[in-house]
Amino acid sequence: MEALKQGADALFILLGAVMVLAMHAGFAFLELGTVRRKNQVNALVKILVDFSVSTVMYFLVGYGVAYGTSFLVGAEQLAARNGYELVKFFFLLTFAAAIPAIISGGIAERAKFGPQLIATAVIVGFVYPFFEGIVWNQHFGVQAWIKGLTGAEFHDFAGSVVVHAVGGWIALPAVILLGARANRYRKDGGISAHPPSSIPFLALGAWVLMVGWFGFNVMSAQTLDKISGLVAVNSLMAMVGGTLVALLVGKNDPGFVHNGPLAGLVAVCAGSDLMHPLGALVAGGVAGGIFVYMFTLTQNKWKIDDVLGVWPLHGLCGTWGGIAAGIFGSQALGGLGGVSFGAQLIGTAMGVVWAAAGGLLVYGVLKVTMGLRLSQEEEYDGADLSIHKISATPEREANW
Repeated sequence: MEALKQGADALFILLGAVMVLAMHAGFAFLELGTVRRKNQVNALVKILVDFSVSTVMYFLVGYGVAYGTSFLVGAEQLAARNGYELVKFFFLLTFAAAIPAIISGGIAERAKFGPQLIATAVIVGFVYPFFEGIVWNQHFGVQAWIKGLTGAEFHDFAGSVVVHAVGGWIALPAVILLGARANRYRKDGGISAHPPSSIPFLALGAWVLMVGWFGFNVMSAQTLDKISGLVAVNSLMAMVGGTLVALLVGKNDPGFVHNGPLAGLVAVCAGSDLMHPLGALVAGGVAGGIFVYMFTLTQNKWKIDDVLGVWPLHGLCGTWGGIAAGIFGSQALGGLGGVSFGAQLIGTAMGVVWAAAGGLLVYGVLKVTMGLRLSQEEEYDGADLSIHKISATPEREANW
């Protein structure tokens, strides 16, 4: 029976890893559909290559930083317990690789390719797993300190803060250091609209992310005996809550409608194992509203050219998710309890500060040493032709 349980656990977490791997296709198509046509190829290439760099760095360095496990041992040792430790690495890698995929959307259309790959290596190798180890592996006694202070540990079941808020808050300094796309904000105060190149591709990306997210959240149990239908239905309710509020507040805009469910899902990750489904519906709805309002504010008033709105979507909705777990996870609001609002505030604030400081340092150093931005001519031609020497669709077909 023990062998059967080990095999079932390995299969369970492997299926989760594959579902979250599929989410990276969602990231790619969401970005492809949002950027202008001359940057579509770059969106696809970036996500795949970022994922590949993330895999190597997390395998060699990052997973060890977070969990103290080294894979530089014999294959016989790695295959123990049906290779559970390896598929657990695969599952958690797909989370780690989400960080550069999130950042990619913010810096789209004008970022150099090489420096971003170096940033990916540093972020996935150290910046992200350092905080991951604190929250999910009791590093440095921080969780014990929070528990002593508030009566409960900081709770983040599937990464509202550890993955999404960290990714979004790393992206914010990157976007600011990079600067807005050429001619986006004109000297006369006018704003040049850059509408999405393909709503169908944007919608496809959103749908792939939504489906994969059930692997992201449900499989965060990591073993079959801990699976909870509550996590699945809470994810569903937060998803539809985000959609409906984004529809309402965003005035039927399809870009907002398809990002709304993602905002809801970001927000429910932390407390999806604790909340009542109605609490999850409200938490997701609030996130949908946050995204629409803050995306509009950052783009139009603050003039921060965050192309996909990754700071509002992942940074702010992830921050809200960490706090929401302390509100809707409480027994008073129908949750399972065992969570402290104070602990959620402290843990969330730590994630935000660490990510913003890490993003500022990594991208600040790269800007000074290598430069982050394509030349004016390259940006005008588009990243597809400038970096990859081919466009998504040829201007004309060969006739011979």
